Amino acid sequence: MQSKLLLLLDCNFTALHSELQREIYAEFYKMVYGAIIYMVKDHAATEDIIQDSFLKVIRNIPKADTENQFLSWIRVVVKNTTYNYLRKYKKIRNEVDVDSVFINESTDYTTDTITVEKEVELKAMTEVIDKCLFELKPEYRALMELRWKQKLSYKEIAVHLETTEQTVKYKLHRAREAIKKKFLKVWGDSK
Repeated sequence: MQSKLLLLLDCNFTALHSELQREIYAEFYKMVYGAIIYMVKDHAATEDIIQDSFLKVIRNIPKADTENQFLSWIRVVVKNTTYNYLRKYKKIRNEVDVDSVFINESTDYTTDTITVEKEVELKAMTEVIDKCLFELKPEYRALMELRWKQKLSYKEIAVHLETTEQTVKYKLHRAREAIKKKFLKVWGDSK
């Protein structure tokens, strides 16, 4: 199924029927919402970034040969708009959102049942991991989200970010090392 966003390549957005405009915006919204909310952790800010990004897209339509080129360009616009927002507002990075912690839920942490001590320790650990993730550079946080939340392969991430698999592996390695360093610094102090 072809993306309705491709209609932007051929015609002026304001000249389109209002229902078609809504459909195009809804498709754009669905495409970018998850990545933005993960990075900024604020629904209102995410809405603003989506609107700013959409305006940039409809005002500066590139000459793209393929659907993939156009959609990749849109992702770059959204990523840069998000980074600009983060730089401008320098979000407070000590909020805890346990839902965004990457812990393998199938791992059996105890042999029988989780004791209250273990449960408290696991909750504290997830909070520390989340804090460490949120303190990462936005670029690393985005990579972690693509790899572990969206479960994309290195190749898919490379296509998504218009880079090489080797670069993706290198940056993910650096992101993991940064999280590990932050985690050990905090967790080592609290234990």
